[in-house]
Amino acid sequence: MIEAYLQHKAEREKLGIPPLPINAEQMEDLCKLLQNPPSGQEDFLLSLLTDRVPPGVDPAAGVKAAFLAQIAKGEVKSPLIDSIRAVELLGTMLGGYNIDPLIEFLSADALAETAAKALSQTLLIFGNFDTVKELADNGNPHAKSVVESWMEAEWFQKKPALPDRMELTVFKVDGEINTDDFSPALHAATRPDIPLHALAMGESSFPGGIETIAEYRSQGRQIAFVGDVVGTGSSRKSACNSLIWHIGEDIPCVPNKRRGGVIIGGQIAPIFFNTAEDSGALPIRCDVSKLNTGDQIHILPKEGKITNPNGETLAEFELFPNTIGDEYRAGGRVNLIIGRDLTNKARTSCGKEESELFVKSVFVQKEGVGYTLAQKIIGKACDVEGIHPGTACTPLMTTVGSQDTTGPMTADELKELACLKFNADLVMQSFCHTAAYPKAADIKTHAELPKFFTERGGVALQPGDGIIHSWLNRMILPDTVGTGGDSHTRFPLGISFPAGSGLVAFAAALGMMPLEVPNSVLVRFKGELRPGITLRDVVNAIPYRAIQEGLLTVEKKGKKNIFNGRIVEMEGLPDLKCEQAFELTDATAERSAAGSTIKLGVETISEYLRSNVTLLKSMIAKGYQNAETMKRRIAKMEEWLANPVLMERDGKRGIRSDSRRRSE
Repeated sequence: MIEAYLQHKAEREKLGIPPLPINAEQMEDLCKLLQNPPSGQEDFLLSLLTDRVPPGVDPAAGVKAAFLAQIAKGEVKSPLIDSIRAVELLGTMLGGYNIDPLIEFLSADALAETAAKALSQTLLIFGNFDTVKELADNGNPHAKSVVESWMEAEWFQKKPALPDRMELTVFKVDGEINTDDFSPALHAATRPDIPLHALAMGESSFPGGIETIAEYRSQGRQIAFVGDVVGTGSSRKSACNSLIWHIGEDIPCVPNKRRGGVIIGGQIAPIFFNTAEDSGALPIRCDVSKLNTGDQIHILPKEGKITNPNGETLAEFELFPNTIGDEYRAGGRVNLIIGRDLTNKARTSCGKEESELFVKSVFVQKEGVGYTLAQKIIGKACDVEGIHPGTACTPLMTTVGSQDTTGPMTADELKELACLKFNADLVMQSFCHTAAYPKAADIKTHAELPKFFTERGGVALQPGDGIIHSWLNRMILPDTVGTGGDSHTRFPLGISFPAGSGLVAFAAALGMMPLEVPNSVLVRFKGELRPGITLRDVVNAIPYRAIQEGLLTVEKKGKKNIFNGRIVEMEGLPDLKCEQAFELTDATAERSAAGSTIKLGVETISEYLRSNVTLLKSMIAKGYQNAETMKRRIAKMEEWLANPVLMERDGKRGIRSDSRRRSE
């Protein structure tokens, strides 16, 4: 095992990247070696155990957790690891397989204090919270200390805050940088292997860029990646993974993944911005005209300024959202949401008010202003009447889609989130992008990923079944919210907010997704379609009219785009079939819109759902899994058909607030 691993490590070192994390089979061998370590290999074996095993519910993590628990109990012995160190190492595994033994050790006198310290810094507790709280209520002092630590958010307070001043070196790419520039589709098969895939970043659009960044990093400099327009195109988290691999920092005990870094753009595409937040980076939108590669700059987050070393202001900005400082400190938006919820759950269970430690999310309520259709759908998913733009919320995710080029990354994120069961009502995995010409990595994905998703309650399609959107759209419910790991996840019913694989995993695992509600732009059609006018003409009429009104420009410099980051809400074509409506909602991805809705008639939607019920029943009969999930979705479709009511936007007053424009 050692010889094979060192050979693999040497091969990767030639590429300038670390070896792959060790798998379950290698972990089994490592357990044996740690019990009888070869002379001279002790430090090497310990470093493998500590730093090279994926966390969460990866199969290798299961082997590691079981082995360390055995050492802690005295059932297995290693000259390199005593029982206390075994418990400490369990505490570095984030959640999942390590939780049960750590809770057990709260009642073991010699181990309890160490186990409590480990649990107090662990966020992925989920259903085990009640177990710890019950122990605390029954007089276990160590369990009580864990609950108190969660209450005080010590997991957060021990992390460094966003600094008042950041000294960085600029690496700038002029013009538009899309996600394919960061994560070329030609190398899609390597996306789950972040360091290897990151070697392709910028190979055609800014060749030599990663070498320049590496040279700056070798001099001890932190990098600010700067672009005029950053992250347009698809919703690939691999794009953010590649960039952060080059500008971010290692995550302790999490192999081959980094977080942090500063990304500055004149414009940053909404999905890319959100993915950067989730990755613990600091995305900033501002004028970048005075920033150039090699410049030394100071970023003053609290003052909202970028200066040169002499203090001259180069750009001004406003941090967005208002919680981003906490997100950066927590290591990403996902970490913040999970940790903040854990802290407040602990406080509520002890009769205390919510913590004042965290920046409160913005909640916008405009008196006398109604809600658009999108704002009502999001409100329903948050159990309120509606939500105005600018509000930070976590709507219920009813439908979640994952496709094959990002599916392996989504699976890795789910493992890291310690997810063994989906909380989203329906999660679907497709195999559409790689079915026709699969590479070796794709064939492995086709074989392994279906079981991974169905075991957690997801619905797995088969290679050759067809495109993810065609299938996912057949699963959706009216007036609900969903997401998918593809920028073209644009539901013709309800609303969807496409996301990178990390946020898709979060939505699938927890059944909700963080969202800063965007502004909307109303696109209203009048009259009837004239003879010879095709649906593609209708699609193209939207940007054409925006160009006419001066709301959309073609040039990248000083670019205007009324749709960028907004929800496009369309109405005036109620008799379109849902498949036709999808052409309109789908095209909003090309406008860089955050989401879209289209108002359709009850009969149109009823016809669509009746067809979808038949399809789902056919899938169950053919043996598709997970059958229980599909039966549940059938029941909800039939429930709507029995009482077919659709939400509608409020009157004109509700769509004429000062934050949105009309285009008819």
